[in-house]
Amino acid sequence: MAIHTHQSISGFVASEPQLSYTERGDARLYLKIGIEHYRKEPDNTFTQLETTFHDLVAYRGAAEQGAERLAKGDNIIADGRVRDYSYERNGQRFEGEEFIASRIGHDLARTRYEVDRSGRSASGRDSAAFAAPQQPTPSNATAIGM
Repeated sequence: MAIHTHQSISGFVASEPQLSYTERGDARLYLKIGIEHYRKEPDNTFTQLETTFHDLVAYRGAAEQGAERLAKGDNIIADGRVRDYSYERNGQRFEGEEFIASRIGHDLARTRYEVDRSGRSASGRDSAAFAAPQQPTPSNATAIGM
């Protein structure tokens, strides 16, 4: 089976996350994400280039969890897709692009935190499908072969 891939983005939360709701009542999270860019030099050093800023939105569960757990300055990684948009307001046309995140989390390489696993259920992702293979239990019975 092929590995399914998605677009991803990594950077830092550059604005306070804003939670709102769509006309249908779905949660919508909006924030600006800053992406630092670097150029590798011939002597193997890196020169920091201009940081770029982009719109990031998430909906429903990702929006609610993101609003609860993210703060300005956090280093994040988001999985999703880029969407181009255009609209007209007061006779003026606006165009741009935004990253629509289906999953958002802290960047493990740049964030220190503790994980609370107290609420896990036995039927969650820690099920037998993801457990290490079990070794057979030694038996006291004598094996008889022919």
